[in-house]
Amino acid sequence: MITTVKPLGSTILQRIGNTPLIRLDGLTAHLGESASGIQILGKAEWANPGGSVKDRAASAIVTDALDRGLIGDEKGLLDATSGNTGIAYAMLGAALGFPVTLCMPSNVSPERKKYLAAYGANIVWTSPADGSDGAIRKARELAAAEPGHYYYADQYSNDENWRAHYRTTANEIWKQTEGQVTHFVAGLGTSGTFMGTSRRLKELNPAIRCVSMQPDSAFNGLEGLKHMATAIVPRIYDPALADSNIDMDTEIAYRTARTLGRKHGLLVGISAAAAIAAAVQVAEQEARAHREAVIVTILPDSAEKYMSDRFWQELD
Repeated sequence: MITTVKPLGSTILQRIGNTPLIRLDGLTAHLGESASGIQILGKAEWANPGGSVKDRAASAIVTDALDRGLIGDEKGLLDATSGNTGIAYAMLGAALGFPVTLCMPSNVSPERKKYLAAYGANIVWTSPADGSDGAIRKARELAAAEPGHYYYADQYSNDENWRAHYRTTANEIWKQTEGQVTHFVAGLGTSGTFMGTSRRLKELNPAIRCVSMQPDSAFNGLEGLKHMATAIVPRIYDPALADSNIDMDTEIAYRTARTLGRKHGLLVGISAAAAIAAAVQVAEQEARAHREAVIVTILPDSAEKYMSDRFWQELD
């Protein structure tokens, strides 16, 4: 089947990836001279056209579905999302000409709701109490009820999710650090970013340490991340791939976000702040061992979709 891609849609696809790798200087100043050989670098994924790292997975999933004739004018894409993947789907649906239906917890930020409305996506709201798992269950229900109406993309099980990062994110990191990366740190949501990037980096250099990060409890404020012990575990997730895991406290992530804004002039999203906090923990471990390190982490998005959150006004 030959799929006709609108010129604008093709341009958007070409703009995904090749995001900047920025130095996060000053975050290890408290370590003194022991941190002189340690760098923390962040992949600024808000530079993608949809504003987040999820553009990568969404574009791979959509391109694969288009190539196989699974979506089109009459048959739309359906998936569960906590926000950023949904925004990426909605952007691509508008640009490439296919309908998008998303199942989402109704407590996602007002900014996310505005983006989705602007792109014209159809939203099925689910209970906030059920989190992303409730959205997954609702999407499965819709897909089973009307299989001819939807292509259920299922980002949590779709191998194109992690393959997108295997093909792009990891190779960009390797090139941007000139092969000097020693540690990779990323949060776990669908786990696609961590799975794909870690697999490829370990092929390039098996000595690279890959550190996953997730909320420290089922009840947390780290939007987009999963506490794997209590959540519906994504099929694409393989815990054996991580050399270690960091359990992140929500308040530490919030405090990191505020500190980055107030003292470093960098406004990042909550999951990005959590990733930076995890990278700092890795830096502290390496400093104690008197080792040099080039620590790269993923900054999934900027703060623009979270500015209505109240934690920004809190005092430290």
